[in-house]
Amino acid sequence: MDVRPLTGAMGAEILGVRLSGALSNADFDAIHQAFLDYGAIFFRDQTLRREDQIAFARRFGDLEEHPIVEGMAEHSEIIKVVKPKGEAAEFGVGWHTDNSFFQKPSKATCLYGEVIPPYGGDTVYANQYLAYETLSDGMKAMLEGLEAIHSAERAYTEPQTRDKYEGRRAMRYRWSEAVLREVVHPVLRLHPETKRKALYVNPTFTVRFKDMTEEESRPLLHYLYQHCARPDFCCRFVWRKGSLALWDNRCAQHYAVDDYRDYERVMFRVTVKGDAPRGKI
Repeated sequence: MDVRPLTGAMGAEILGVRLSGALSNADFDAIHQAFLDYGAIFFRDQTLRREDQIAFARRFGDLEEHPIVEGMAEHSEIIKVVKPKGEAAEFGVGWHTDNSFFQKPSKATCLYGEVIPPYGGDTVYANQYLAYETLSDGMKAMLEGLEAIHSAERAYTEPQTRDKYEGRRAMRYRWSEAVLREVVHPVLRLHPETKRKALYVNPTFTVRFKDMTEEESRPLLHYLYQHCARPDFCCRFVWRKGSLALWDNRCAQHYAVDDYRDYERVMFRVTVKGDAPRGKI
């Protein structure tokens, strides 16, 4: 096994391992450590059945079924992410942390690429440890103990989303009270395994600070959103058929680049259950 860092900020490609068979405990331990060290890890040239992807993701914890986006009929834990030819991408665009609107947001996301355009559709990841660590001491002190409200409402009530509830798009959603539910998470999140602090707000699901209005919250949140995605915190993954990405939602944000309108893309996504974010031990 060969672990090759992608950038100085985060991300690593792992070579010399096949995920379609049974991983030894030693190999899994090495993969898990790379996952913690780099925040996002990537595998090339994999040939995976749906069962293989599920088995690999389960090594990291119990799997989730999304309350809003419909899973596959035969594998409800898997979301088939389809972007038809000639249409704009709609799923995963914009900076976000997967499912931060859950009371216990997703720990990890496992995404496998099966139909890939000849170019475009990269995914950009941003290290939120670095986003926290590069803040001034005064900003860190101000954010310490601050909490923010997260909700799926804006992301899942757009007009194009309503089409999906009615079965008129390639991906289908089901209406759930989870769309409107609000949850509270610390702005500075302590990673339960590495014990490092990360900035934990994102423009897709974070609505406002607790006990503040959206208008009052907007200036500081806008600054944090820009800071979170600084290029020197990022890595960029170029997809190929048979690529698999696994990233840690507790310390990373990501952005799906929508620059391949002329091409179809089909991916398969599995998420691993996480825990309730905490600001301190």
